[in-house]
Amino acid sequence: MRTVASNKKAKHNYDILNTWETGIELKGNEVKSLRTRGCSLDESFARVEGGEVFVYQMHIPEYEKSSVFKPDPRRTRKLLLHKREIKKLIGLTTQKGYTLIPLKVYFNDRGVAKIQLALGKGRKVFDKRKKIKEKIVQRETDRELKRYR
Repeated sequence: MRTVASNKKAKHNYDILNTWETGIELKGNEVKSLRTRGCSLDESFARVEGGEVFVYQMHIPEYEKSSVFKPDPRRTRKLLLHKREIKKLIGLTTQKGYTLIPLKVYFNDRGVAKIQLALGKGRKVFDKRKKIKEKIVQRETDRELKRYR
């Protein structure tokens, strides 16, 4: 598994409740562009519409060596899931505060592009501060324990 891009902000801004591995529908030279230059998942999100799941604001740069077919870098892309998974996502995302976030884009062992999609519940500002404080305290205690061993 070769990771192309990851969304580091997602774990800070959301509590991750569940994850799914999804395929992604790509056009033309987007796969080549993913292999060479990667992509950006900042500000990207997914939404269920009409029984299908789409990812928005995912930036895949244009492939430089392409001459004719150049799709829009921020176009909406369809995610490939089973119907039962989509029905489950519809039920989960209709609840207030829950959203679908792409965590990372990677190529599996067979060379197929995949997205790890997560169900997240948004954190409030005070929750984010609390989480940062807990990390700092944990880091300091680990440092002290290491010093006395």
